[in-house]
Amino acid sequence: MKDQAENLRRRLEARQNQSMAKTIAVLSGKGGVGKSNFSLNFSIALSQRGKKVLLFDMDIGMGNIDILIGEHSPCSIIDFFEKECRLKDIIMSGPGNISIITGGTGMTNLFSLDEDKYTRFNEEFSLLLANYDYILFDMGAGITEDSMKFLLCVDELVVITTPEPTSIMDAYSAMKYIHSVNKEIPFFLVCNRVFSSKDGNETIKRLQNALVKFLGLEAVALGYLPDDRIVPKSVAKQMPFLLFDSEADVSKAIVDIASRYENHSFGEELTLQKSRFLQNIKRYFLGVSFYG
Repeated sequence: MKDQAENLRRRLEARQNQSMAKTIAVLSGKGGVGKSNFSLNFSIALSQRGKKVLLFDMDIGMGNIDILIGEHSPCSIIDFFEKECRLKDIIMSGPGNISIITGGTGMTNLFSLDEDKYTRFNEEFSLLLANYDYILFDMGAGITEDSMKFLLCVDELVVITTPEPTSIMDAYSAMKYIHSVNKEIPFFLVCNRVFSSKDGNETIKRLQNALVKFLGLEAVALGYLPDDRIVPKSVAKQMPFLLFDSEADVSKAIVDIASRYENHSFGEELTLQKSRFLQNIKRYFLGVSFYG
C-alpha cells in the first residue's frame, strides 16, 4: 500500500508541469432552466473552436445528457465506483467531437469517497486533466450538502438563470451559499430563454447588482440565450440545437458565449487561477468540514 501511494505521488508530481484542463461546473438554483442543454451545446461550441472537451454528467442517477443526444452509453460513472471500471473506459464519443461520461441510474451517493476511492479517483482523473482542455460538470439542479463538496473543487462556476423572478432568486441563493464557504471561486452568469436582448441584459444586471450589494461578489456576465423555437424541436429530435440548426438565433448565441469565454472578452477584470481541482478534491472529500 505504501509503494502504491509513493508511485501515485511520483506520477502526480510529474504531471504538475503539464498543461491541465480547466474544470467548470454548470449549475442552477432550480430545475427546468435549460442547464443540461446549455452544458451540452456550450461543450460543442468550445470543441468547434479546436478544444478538447469532456462533458461529465453529474446528475447521478437521473442524468439526461444521453437522452438529449439520443445515445445510451453502456457504462457510466456508477460503473467506475461500483464495478471498478477504468475512468477512461466509461468515456463515450459524443456529438460535435466532444467526450461524455454519463450519470447512469440508481447510485446512492457518489460523493462519499473514502480514502481508497479518493486515491483511485484522483489518480485516474489526473490523466483526464492532462488529456483535455476543458472538463465540464453538468450538476444536478439545486445544491445538496454532498454536491457542495464537489462544487468547491472546480476552477470556475457557470450559473444558469432565466428572467423569471423565482429563477433569479434561486440562482442568487445558490451563489450566496457557495460564496459563504469559498470566496475565491469565479462565477459566470448566463440568462436563458430571454425574449429580447433588453430582457437578458436587465436580468443579468439585476442579479449582478444584488450580488455586489449584499455579498460583495462580482460575477461575470457571459451572455444570454434567446427563447428559440428551435430548442424544443432539437430536443424532440435528440440532437444538440447547435448541430440541429447552426444558423438559429440560439445557436449563434451559444457560439458567441463560447467565444467570449475563451477569449476572456468579458469587459470585466477577472483573476484567472491555475487549476487546483486535485488539491481541492483531497481537501473537501477526505473528511474536511467546510463549515469551519
